[in-house]
Amino acid sequence: MKQALNAQRIKDYQSGEYELGGGVIDPLPEDAPYFVKDYHAYYKTERGYHPRSLNSNGGWNKIGCMSFINMPILQYSNEIRSAVMVLHSDKAHSFYFGKDAYENMTNGNPYSENKQLLVIEGASHTDLYDGGEGKVIPFDKLEAFYNEYLR
Repeated sequence: MKQALNAQRIKDYQSGEYELGGGVIDPLPEDAPYFVKDYHAYYKTERGYHPRSLNSNGGWNKIGCMSFINMPILQYSNEIRSAVMVLHSDKAHSFYFGKDAYENMTNGNPYSENKQLLVIEGASHTDLYDGGEGKVIPFDKLEAFYNEYLR
């Protein structure tokens, strides 16, 4: 992977443009996984489409996340002293990551009392962008957390 990304970086430098990895697939295949259907329903419709949105169009550049390769993303999360709320929907395909991040952040951290995992039952990933059909974003809980910890 490192060799491929470095070759892409050289190619991008030589051409003067970043090669994009592709945004949300369109047209949507019938056998697409549920989360791809969810992204399509958001980014490829009036609900979330924008002409400058990376996900609505050509996607992120292929080498944009190279800096993460040599650093395990949760390596130092249990040293965070600041208040953190992990807000996640239980129907998101990345829900495991929110739970892992919270567990890693609080495991052995003497500053765990100001950390919170707030799970929105029945919501999808994109429902937390705009509230979805049922307007599921718990603004009252967000406000209470901010008022308590982020004065």
